[in-house]
Amino acid sequence: MNSTLESVIHQASSIVLGKERVIKLSLACLLAKGHLLIEDVPGVGKTTLAHALAHLLGLEYRRLQFTSDLLPADVIGVSIFDRNSGEFRFHRGPVFSQVLLADEINRATPKAQSALLEAMEERQVSLEGTTHPLPEPFFVIATQNPGFQIGTYPLPESQLDRFLMRVDIGFPDRQAERALLKGEDRRKLLSRMTPVMTPARLSEAQRLAGSIHASDAIYDYCQSLLAYTRSSDRFYHGLSPRAGVGLLNAARAWALIGGRDMVLPEDIQAVLPSVAAHRLQGGTDAETGGESLVRHLIKSVPLP
Repeated sequence: MNSTLESVIHQASSIVLGKERVIKLSLACLLAKGHLLIEDVPGVGKTTLAHALAHLLGLEYRRLQFTSDLLPADVIGVSIFDRNSGEFRFHRGPVFSQVLLADEINRATPKAQSALLEAMEERQVSLEGTTHPLPEPFFVIATQNPGFQIGTYPLPESQLDRFLMRVDIGFPDRQAERALLKGEDRRKLLSRMTPVMTPARLSEAQRLAGSIHASDAIYDYCQSLLAYTRSSDRFYHGLSPRAGVGLLNAARAWALIGGRDMVLPEDIQAVLPSVAAHRLQGGTDAETGGESLVRHLIKSVPLP
């Protein structure tokens, strides 16, 4: 399994150049059965990364461009009256795919954003009293532009918490950017690549990630991190139990990618910024950035 995961990372790295760590974090998120939020300025490869992951993992995906006029029915689907049968028939929306690429999710209104809440948490959609299960596996890979840009609607905390991890890509280094300038279009390169995994193989990898051993010392360390965010006045509010479960699941997936059968404290620290930064707010006006809060958290809680 480790060689297969390395192949996914290697091929994705040939598409999104110079961003191997971001790719590993994104893959760990999917192995942990979480949803992924990719945040950065336009043009750095957010959509390309999401496209590459879906393609290389062999998953059926649909891309939905979120805009200010998007309606919940555009995401979930709608019931339309069939005159021949005399009944309403449900026409499924793009959420009924193994990967929903929600592009620029924060350009849609809160009403349209909220259409994803039940799907992301329960992996089902309820409409007019009927529950429709979503495909298995089911992932939401969303991209969003920074909140200071014109025409964006901030994601509410309730929806941010549905994303297991948030990553940012950043600008490429000089060597990677030169290769991008001289190379072929990334989407054309990706279209010629053969998927490395299948949905069944991915489900197996997720099962293996869930079985990675975590010692009592790791549980103690995780609980100490959670407790510190709840007791320190540095934080406006602490991390929830759901965040703690997600942290352990992501650390297990990170260990699997590293070829280990047990979680190390370094695995917790490796995924903590991506799991916790979008969930944390500073307790004072002087510090509101999640990244700086996570750095403080890691320094303040001793290793087991």
